[in-house]
Amino acid sequence: MSEAALGQVLRQDRGRLLAALVSRVGDFQKAEDALQEAATSALVHWARAGVPASPLGWLLRAALRKAIDGYRRDATLSRHRDAIAVLSEEEAADPDPQTIPDDRLRLIFTCCHPALEEKTRVALTLRSLCGLSTPQVAAVFLDAEPTMGQRLSRAKAKITAARIPFVVPGPEDLPDRLNSVLTTVYLIFTAGYTQGPETGIDLCTEAIFLARLLVQLAPDQPEVEAALALLLLTHARAAARNGPDGQTLPPARQDRSLWNRTELDEGFQLLDHAIARRAPGPFQLKAAIAALHADASGPDWPQIAALYARLLDFEPTPVVTLNHAVALAEAGHPAQALAQVQQLERQLSDYQPFHAVMADLLARTGQNEPAKAAYDQAIARAASPADRAFLMQRRQGLG
Repeated sequence: MSEAALGQVLRQDRGRLLAALVSRVGDFQKAEDALQEAATSALVHWARAGVPASPLGWLLRAALRKAIDGYRRDATLSRHRDAIAVLSEEEAADPDPQTIPDDRLRLIFTCCHPALEEKTRVALTLRSLCGLSTPQVAAVFLDAEPTMGQRLSRAKAKITAARIPFVVPGPEDLPDRLNSVLTTVYLIFTAGYTQGPETGIDLCTEAIFLARLLVQLAPDQPEVEAALALLLLTHARAAARNGPDGQTLPPARQDRSLWNRTELDEGFQLLDHAIARRAPGPFQLKAAIAALHADASGPDWPQIAALYARLLDFEPTPVVTLNHAVALAEAGHPAQALAQVQQLERQLSDYQPFHAVMADLLARTGQNEPAKAAYDQAIARAASPADRAFLMQRRQGLG
């Protein structure tokens, strides 16, 4: 019972506890070590004395005590006397969960700081905010556990060495830093959408949890609302993504009766609320595109193409250009789309969707033999059996 109770607390509130500890201890690694030691102590004490009335407060107080012990074990004890005094005062206060400040927004901005590389930001967010274990995070990236452990350790050391501040950015830096946070959340979601259940971790659910947390912690940000809308509008179609034969289906061919109406309605409402704030941004455009895909009358491709063209103003990347070309082709301009995609070959030669789009556009313009070769490239790089089956059927359709 004590083990189950501890697991539940850490699953729900690990991020909040870690954020509170980083705020007080001032060191990411020391805070995480203290929380881990407190959790180990909880298994022993709770099994003997029962689960406390306030598990969250118990863990925070125990972790503060462990942090103090860590400073006292340090050979340079004299450097830490002030920190020990402050932590001792905090530990003696017997914290009430209702009065523990929620510093998770500061923790998210720290984990997603631009000084950290993209993969590290995703890994650190999954570990710190979602509470995934190091082996679980390693499985997401198909890395060995020691390799991922070293990556996480280096990230926390860099946060300390570079003195990355544990703060919410000011108004002048907030848009760029917020976009980094939302991009990290979206990368977690797309990893889950691509991998499916293969890793045993529902990353889509983890990303939606993080997006909801951001809406709760930063309720006045339209881009945050739009990011959650984007995830919900995309996830609503999850049950219809694969046909009876296991093939991936595009939205236009999916069984709409399988779409999650609750998630769709919430996504539309969030998007409307974000747009009404009249502060356009890239996630609002992406959510609007997802909304058009989910429209009851079918995708409005000319409008989708126009939105991608606007998105290029915010994110002039090869991937957005590729998506814009897809929309152009669907809107009736395959030759223009093909010319646009051919210019991306050097930049996207290792990107599987590039080859799938190239194959489709070559086939649309009557170039069947080059289309077959492009399909072979796309099939060889397909991320899932469902995608592979879909592409193989398209290739076979060329004769």
